[in-house]
Amino acid sequence: MTSPVRMSDAFPPAQTRPTHRPDHGRHPTMAAHSARATSSIGRPLTTGRRSPHLNPLRAIGAFGIALCIGALAVTSVGAHAQTGARQAAQTEFEEEVIPQRYAANPEVDAFINDIVARDGFNRSELQKVFSRVVFSQTAARLAAPPATPGQKNWTNYEKRFLDNTRINGGVRFWNQNAAALARAAREYGVPEEIIVAIIGVETIYGRNMGNFRTIDALTTLAFDYPPARNRSERMALFRKELENLLLYARERGVDPFSIYGSYAGAIGIPQFMPSSIRNYAVDYSGDGKINLTSDVADAIGSVANFLKQHGWQPGQPVVWNIANDRGSQGLAEAGADGQPEPHWKLSDFIKAGMLMNEPRLDVGSALDTPVLIVDLPTPGQATQYRMGLTNFYVLTRYNRSFFYAMSVYDLADAIKAARAP
Repeated sequence: MTSPVRMSDAFPPAQTRPTHRPDHGRHPTMAAHSARATSSIGRPLTTGRRSPHLNPLRAIGAFGIALCIGALAVTSVGAHAQTGARQAAQTEFEEEVIPQRYAANPEVDAFINDIVARDGFNRSELQKVFSRVVFSQTAARLAAPPATPGQKNWTNYEKRFLDNTRINGGVRFWNQNAAALARAAREYGVPEEIIVAIIGVETIYGRNMGNFRTIDALTTLAFDYPPARNRSERMALFRKELENLLLYARERGVDPFSIYGSYAGAIGIPQFMPSSIRNYAVDYSGDGKINLTSDVADAIGSVANFLKQHGWQPGQPVVWNIANDRGSQGLAEAGADGQPEPHWKLSDFIKAGMLMNEPRLDVGSALDTPVLIVDLPTPGQATQYRMGLTNFYVLTRYNRSFFYAMSVYDLADAIKAARAP
């Protein structure tokens, strides 16, 4: 029987809190609010799909529409530990209100027993770790579902991301990292502008990576998730991420208390969760280590690898535009069932009478293409519809939100156009 791995053997001594990022003057709570607005892949989101509309496709017998489903969007993300000294005023957490909440906690002890058996950790060392973990009141508050859910508003959502800060910043980021982006596009088949846009949406090119101590945030959400309809499922997910954080820290030989990120455990320039660090992050700079917090090349390669591993199809489109005539829009509305995976064929809609607004599309040769309908509602306005393809679905693996994936696509388009000679 192999001896258990001791945490003290795997982790170096605790270091001082890392240097705050460019938003260093902000209160942790305010920074968290800003991070929440970016809709990063590290945060659980509910897509809130609406009830199905009357289905004109049924009337013509083309095909049936399934009931709409809701999707819990939990994005995957990863990064390396941030190091360095924080300003003295920033060394205390405003949420340190329940000391040693997770010491001798029955649920935490059961979790420790599980990962000792599964991963070979040393029980007493893990108990020491969790005696130092702090309950994050702010993370719990930000994870709570709103008391009165607001209406989905595509116009307002996209404005947050399709702005000059991200477009001009994307051009600069592309120019500064052109070699790594070109290499990633060549090796993984993912266009440069898509990689740039994801990093722009996630952290504004590394500016806003989050300032929560990751082990505190994940432990809080794993054992003290606020009341929610699917609370038990979410806690199970965060316990899996907490286990992956401890494994990642052991594998890299870093102190788990030195790793910082979003209130939901997303870390680094591309905002990977710990499981995604371990599964998809790559050493793209060739320095022998993976560092998604300060190594931009590693972040670029890791985003591209994530998309490739989730099925990105090189050289294929992301969305097609649907004609604006009433019949085509009605068919789009009927097909908008909220399912993110392509489950129709283009022929289902074409045979029902839909027209496409894609001059270069050879409809006849594309009839067997798997598609889905992307609906983008704005209160008081006609809902916008687009036809998503497999690459659109792959973008939703980063964050299970149609709004998110569509914003990435539109931002990528805008950055590419702004960079063009």
